[in-house]
Formats: sequence, structure tokens, C-alpha cells
Amino acid sequence: MGITNVSEAIIYIGADDKKLDLFESQYQIPEGVSYNSYLIKDNKIAVMDTVDNRATDYWFDNLEEALAGKAPDYLIVSHLEPDHAGNIGRFFTKYPETVLVTNAKAYAMLPQFFALNLPENQVVIVKEGDTLEIGKHTLQFFMAPMVHWPEVMVTYEQSEKVLFSADGFGKFGALNGDINLVADDALKAQAENIWTREARRYFINIVGKYGPSVQGLLKKAATLDIEKIAPLHGPVLSGDLSFFIDKYVKWSSYTPEQSGCVVAYSSIHGNTAAAAKKMAEILRGAGEQNVEVFDLSRDDGAEAVAKAFAYDKLVLAAITYDGGLMPCMEDYLYHLKMKNFQNRKVLLIENGTWGPVAANLCTKQLEEMKNITIYDQKITIRSVMTDENEAQMREAAKGFL
Repeated sequence: MGITNVSEAIIYIGADDKKLDLFESQYQIPEGVSYNSYLIKDNKIAVMDTVDNRATDYWFDNLEEALAGKAPDYLIVSHLEPDHAGNIGRFFTKYPETVLVTNAKAYAMLPQFFALNLPENQVVIVKEGDTLEIGKHTLQFFMAPMVHWPEVMVTYEQSEKVLFSADGFGKFGALNGDINLVADDALKAQAENIWTREARRYFINIVGKYGPSVQGLLKKAATLDIEKIAPLHGPVLSGDLSFFIDKYVKWSSYTPEQSGCVVAYSSIHGNTAAAAKKMAEILRGAGEQNVEVFDLSRDDGAEAVAKAFAYDKLVLAAITYDGGLMPCMEDYLYHLKMKNFQNRKVLLIENGTWGPVAANLCTKQLEEMKNITIYDQKITIRSVMTDENEAQMREAAKGFL
């Protein structure tokens, strides 16, 4: 992709990765992902994070082009996860005089990844609110623990009002040279396709467990005059930032974005699948406009989890399998719990030929989550959905909605 200007002084030097199939070895990324890194040129030159080892050569080419023969004065390390810190060791081999700027927690963790052995005068440990002047630009540092690692910090550049937000406000998807995303009326009209879907899927599955920590960071950000947000994944955000911030407020507080329902099912021979699809049809007929159906055996589990957070209602259509739950349903409930699923209504449909227990097993797991309202009428199918089952679904839909 090469270097791209965020502004006259701030240069994007990151890289796309379109070959990686699974982010963190578990989340499908058919459109790739970006590893973002930035360079600020002033009297002093500051490099904002490195990138994953998968993009080493490309990143160093970008860095050298942006430096234009000069040497970097500072390397700002905001997050030690390897997709952002993978080239710290190589960076200091190439630029041994550069000063490392990071926080105490990150510096303490650094030897777990690299043996840098930097002298004391080559390390600046910053704390909450500290500043670093590099000319006309002033960097101010704010700690963001557990967003989503304990050592994370964000950096606010005061003159251009840019928040370098680490993993905050990131999204899946390669940038393909288009690094800037402006929130305007057009974006809002097409938000699900342009930004929200992949930003939600990223947030819920990567950061979602740590909602209270994100809320803390949002409170700090609210005290700053921010015109651009530069994350470590995804585009640089500008324009009406309230659009992006509103999504983060909802996601981090586990508040539904809108009325809607996910119907998630496990099915071996197709009978429970037929019941789940019939339930979705009934819900739509009863007036629920946003209904999405997920086959947990085949569909993207991360998307099924993320959409459960987007809407206020969830239907689980589960089979009894070896006296328990089918593994894909067990896994789905596990991920919901791990990501702090809460404040939702749930309707249970179970299927079992001789000993249906799926609804009770789902209930046990849901009861371990916060503020989950389980609709009091479960629907039990014995092998194949009957007219009576369909009538039960129609009746349940009236109360559920």
C-alpha cells in the first residue's frame, strides 16, 4: 500500500495482510486486516508502534520512505501484542539510538518479548497525562489498562487533535490504500456495510469482555478535543466522531443497538434448522424487522456472537446431543459468557427424540450471565416440528416481542 498522509506531518506507514485466514487463530477475516503504524515528522520524529512480523519488510520499506534519510528520535510503544509490537527488536537493531517511550507496565512486560538492553537514557517511562514535545506537536499519554491488555496506553497529539487509540476503534478488513473514513450522512446511511459490522465483530470478540475498561477510556477521551482517531487496525476516523463513539458507548455498556433478534440453532438432520427458520419467519410476521438466523455448525461464530450484542433478543434452538448440548451450541454459549453477554431477552426451543434436556442446559448457562430474561414458555420438539409446535411458537412470539 505504501505510505499515505494522514496530514502534512502525520504519515501512515502500516501494512495490509490479506493472506491471514484467522485473526488470533480463531476469527475469520475474509477481507484481511491492517496493521497500523504512524510516523509524526517535526523537529523530532516519532514512530507510533511497529507491526506484525508478517509485514516486516513492507513496514521497514514504508518507514524508510517516510523518514527520507533521517533517523527516528522516538518509538512510542502503546501495546505489546505481537501484531503491533512484532518488530520492536528489529527496529532497535536498525535504529539503535532511538529513544523508547512507553509506560511502566509495558516496560516491565517488554523482556517477555525482546531482550533490548537499552541504557536508561534511552528509555522514557510515561504516566497518566505526561507529555512529550517533538516541535509543534505535543504527545500526551493516557493509560488504557485492559483495552484489551493491561499495559495499553493511548496517545493524544494536541496540535492536530489526533487520538492514537491503540486497539480502540479498530476493525477487521484491509485498507487497500483507503486509510481515511469520514463520518457523514452517506456513511451513516450505509454504516452496517462500511464500518459498523466489522468494527462490531472486532470489538465484541476482541475487546468486548472489558466493557468497563472501555467505558473508562471513553470518559478520558470525552475530556479531549478530538478531530481524528487513528487506531491500530482499520481506517483513520474523522468527521462526526459521535457516530463512532455512540457505537462504542453501546457496545462497551452492553446496550442493544436496536430492536432485533438473532435466531441461533444447532441441528444434525435439519429438523431443528427447520424449526429455527420457522421461528424467524413468525417473528418477522409479528413485526420484528431485524431477524438474523445463524447455523452454528456452519456460519461465522464471531458474527453470530457480535450480532447477539447488536440486538435485544436472542432465540436459541438447541438439540439434545449425547445427553448434553451439541458442541457448536455449547461453544456459542461459552463465547457469549466470555464476552459478557447481558441485558437481553432469550427464548428457548429444544429438540430431543427421547430425552430433551437442551433448554434446561441452556438455561443453566444463561443464568450465569447478567440480567438475562428467559422467556417463561420454552418450546419442546420431539424429533420433527408439529402443527402444535408451530402454534406454540406463534403464541410465544406475541409475548416475546
